[in-house]
This record gives sequence, C-alpha cells and structure tokens, in this order.
Amino acid sequence: MKYNRILLKLSGEALMGERQYGIDPKRLAEYAQEIKEVTDLGIEVAIVIGGGNIFRGVAGASNGMDRVQGDHMGMLATVINGLALQSALEDADVPTRLQTAIKINEVAEPFIRRKAMRHLQKGRVVIFGGGTGNPYFTTDSAAVLRAIEIEADVILKGTRVDGIYTADPEKDASATKFDFITFDDVLSKGLKVMDTTAFTLSQENELPIIVFDMNTNGNLIKLLSGENIGTKVQM
Repeated sequence: MKYNRILLKLSGEALMGERQYGIDPKRLAEYAQEIKEVTDLGIEVAIVIGGGNIFRGVAGASNGMDRVQGDHMGMLATVINGLALQSALEDADVPTRLQTAIKINEVAEPFIRRKAMRHLQKGRVVIFGGGTGNPYFTTDSAAVLRAIEIEADVILKGTRVDGIYTADPEKDASATKFDFITFDDVLSKGLKVMDTTAFTLSQENELPIIVFDMNTNGNLIKLLSGENIGTKVQM
C-alpha cells in the first residue's frame, strides 16, 4: 500500500446522502464498508468529520447568532456525526474509538495524542470529533492539525467532486481537472481546496492532500492501492 497511516476528512453534508438534512444510514453503511476494506489491509485510519448536515456556526452567525455559540453548536454536531459513524463501523466489525476536543466523557474519550496513536497501532479506527475545540476554526483545520499530531502520511479529503479543477465543474463545463498540483500553484491560481489556515498549516508541515470523490464505491481502496484517483496537492 502507498500509505501506512491516513487521515480521512469527510464533510458532514456527505452523510446526508440523498436527504436534505441529517444522516442517511445507507450512506453511513457504505462509508463503513469502504473504510473496513482499507483497515483489513493493515492501513491505520483516523477520521475527522464535519457537522454541516446538522449545523454550521458560520451560517448561524450570518443570521445574527453569536459566532462563538454557533461554533460550539457546530462542534457538537461533529460529535453526533462521529457517534453515528462509530456505530456504523462497529456494525461492520471495525474496532473504533471516538475522541473529542471538548470533554463529553459519557460518550467519548478526550483527545490524547499518545492514546490516539496507540489505538491506531492496535488497528482501531480513531474518529476525532469536536473540531479543534476552539471557535473560529473549521474542521479542515482540525483535520490538518490532527494529521500532523498523529504523524499521518497524507490527508484524504473525501468530497462529492472527483478532484481539483480550474473552476467549479458544477458551474463551468469547460473546467479541467488537475492530477497533481503544488501548494504554491493552488495559492497562485486562487483554487479552493481547504480554508487558508488549514491549507497553510499543511503546506508548512509538507503534508500532502489528496482530494477525491468519496461517494464512488471503491475509490478509497483504489487510491490507496496507487491508482490515479482525485488530485494530489504536494510540495
């Protein structure tokens, strides 16, 4: 396999499946099966998941809500998604631990770096919920931060688009896809991969990012087997 330890970043919206809100059990089961195929090959998997299918702090703030309160609500939404994904993984016989940046001891472990790494070494999938535990930071930032802390080889950003394009392919039919692109080129071309804080942190730590379509069955295992899936951002 191309990588030994990965951090998979999933958006909360991806969990909606065909629904307009909330969590689609069918989509959860599909993700759990994809992740199981990867762990069965001995790859260590950590996951950061967003909360946009339930609540977005930025959206709340734009409607007059206090931003800090809104962001904390968003963090709790990621914990709900983490619990749902944990349940789906365990239904697929994948040992899983949920760690959170905010203490909710009744439902999850607090994030402890050494403990997280030990879980990974023992073949457990580790889900990181609660973002960074701080307002004004996105789950993209949480994904990069956790990936660096656990010494992941790569960040895999699963989206509904199959890579990075010159423009939004859903709006511009002439947009072309990159197979590889450098961090500097992403910035100079003004392409949107992650928020600036997360992207800069990844660049400074020379942590590659691969953007790919997680909703196509088999893509994750193909990517990790070395097939040219998605777009790789590297130095």
